[in-house]
Amino acid sequence: MTQLLAAAVAALGGKERSGQLQMATAVAHAFDSGKHLAVQAGTGTGKSLAYLVPSISHALSADKPVVVSTATIALQRQLVNRDLPQLVDALTDTLPRAPRFALLKGRQNYLCLNKIHNGAAAAEDDAPEELFQPQAATALGRDVQRLTEWSSTTESGDRDDLKPGVADRSWSQVSVSSRECLGVARCPFGTDCFAERARATAGQADVVVTNHALLAIDAVTDSAVLPEHSLLVVDEAHDLVDRVTAVATGELTATTLGVASRRITRLVEPELTQRWDRASASFTAAIHDTSAGRIDHLDDELATDLTALRDAASAARSTIDTSPTDPKAAAARAEAVASLAEITDTATRILASFAPAIPDRTDVVWLDHEENRGSTRTVLRVAPLSVAGLLRTRLFADSTAVLTSATLTVGGSFDAMAEAWGLTDTEAGEPIWHGLDVGSPFEHAKAGILYVAAHLPPPGREGTGSTEQLNEIADLVTAAGGRTLGLFSSMRAARAAAEAMSARLSTPVLCQGDDSTAALVERFAADESTSLFGTLSLWQGVDVPGPSLSLVIIDRIPFPRPDDPLLSARQRAVAAAGGNGFMAVAANHAALLLAQGAGRLLRRIDDRGVVAVLDSRMATARYGGYLRASLPPFWPTTDAEAVRGALTRLSSSQSD
Repeated sequence: MTQLLAAAVAALGGKERSGQLQMATAVAHAFDSGKHLAVQAGTGTGKSLAYLVPSISHALSADKPVVVSTATIALQRQLVNRDLPQLVDALTDTLPRAPRFALLKGRQNYLCLNKIHNGAAAAEDDAPEELFQPQAATALGRDVQRLTEWSSTTESGDRDDLKPGVADRSWSQVSVSSRECLGVARCPFGTDCFAERARATAGQADVVVTNHALLAIDAVTDSAVLPEHSLLVVDEAHDLVDRVTAVATGELTATTLGVASRRITRLVEPELTQRWDRASASFTAAIHDTSAGRIDHLDDELATDLTALRDAASAARSTIDTSPTDPKAAAARAEAVASLAEITDTATRILASFAPAIPDRTDVVWLDHEENRGSTRTVLRVAPLSVAGLLRTRLFADSTAVLTSATLTVGGSFDAMAEAWGLTDTEAGEPIWHGLDVGSPFEHAKAGILYVAAHLPPPGREGTGSTEQLNEIADLVTAAGGRTLGLFSSMRAARAAAEAMSARLSTPVLCQGDDSTAALVERFAADESTSLFGTLSLWQGVDVPGPSLSLVIIDRIPFPRPDDPLLSARQRAVAAAGGNGFMAVAANHAALLLAQGAGRLLRRIDDRGVVAVLDSRMATARYGGYLRASLPPFWPTTDAEAVRGALTRLSSSQSD
């Protein structure tokens, strides 16, 4: 492994980085031993190379693919467009044959030729007739016309290859879910299907790059969407639990019921249609009048409405003939059956979770009233209390996994993540995993300062910063000469701070929502005097090396909302089992986010700067030490004057 990695690094014109060989060796050993490995590798370690080299080596020697799963599109693109092509070129002369790689996504990411050519693209929206207005006058019509034309020129049919892109509403007109798909044998376009061609290519690859959502679908459902494999790399593994939870979450809304209503028109008998309409209307009214929040007891009215909805959907579904030979008719029936099946399954799952025969509930049910473009969307959701069992039995039981990220230790330990992944069981008294922290090439204590504003009052519940906090932000940004990424716990707080700073400072301040996130980050990186304020997606998705980012401000410890239905239920379950629910759930959640946010500061070896946490609880609360132990080992201080002086000197040196 040492020689292979050295050859790859040399061919790529780089140099071996700190921890890279240690990680590559550990990955190779994990693949050989069958023991799962958790690797924390700081930014700049070169971890993608450290797991790709042993992955390629093992795939070729065993003639079986290695699956690499990521959480973000950006990392998928990096692997497929840069890292893997470079590695293939670098290692071709060293290996017995040239390695093959492929990118595989969920079916809904690809155009459906049958839906385009057989007219099914008109069936989804509130006003499908607008598609047929002269000259495709509407935005939806123009998009569908453009997508239809693109279908005859694209090689991939992959949504990400469409430039510029289209809205979700438009894309849904030309794509299908796995449930809606007719299948290769029945579809007249089966041999030309973009999704099937991508799967066929992946089936011949040595390294298959995919995403956590598709990995979860492959693991927790009966759909085998990934090639058969026994070796797995999970990059950005800190996001795995949330992504799997999202896939395992079911929901019922007025929109999903409306789509089902339109799809079953003319497909079922009038009596069943009327039964469905009555059940749908009654259920929609019931959830509209129900208060938001976790549902610990299902009242008789909602239970009755759910039962009626389930039974009406099931009855309608059972009468739809899915065997017609006409492709257009078959597609319409497949879509109707898919909608009804999803509704039936979700309603059944919610009802089952409240059954008296189940003393220990494994699902959490809650209602949300979400604001969306001036209207309210009511959603009844059901999600697993924990996905540890799913991951243990459906993902890690059949594959040896390497789980890696820059942030995996919480409070200085891998244990919290291992428990969330379901890896805390043992076999014959031996743990089935081990953890390794290969460190970082950065000298954190020399390159960065962790400043906790201990003198500020604890943050209140109003969601916006206090006068003292806004003064602190103004002083810090002024000292830094802009160059600030402000990470806030809510959009309300981010906007309030951005408005206050725009009025008080001479340097530009951007706020998330003013433009697309990608465009804002580009503007932020291009102008060293600019600051960018925002919320969750900026905590994990910003990579701006160099002098444009020398100050990261975190307004408060990112604990989950006390009324978060799922996390509060998990916290309560830990407490009921005798554990510390706050530390196991809320503190761990905050620690991972803090580590991700602090990780925005140092992106290359010569970066310098300050992470400023404007929440005095980091210094005064009992859990403060636990949270600080989850952060990189920056030089710590509570001295505001010293920090402003350091930022002023850094700004002056960067401006020279």
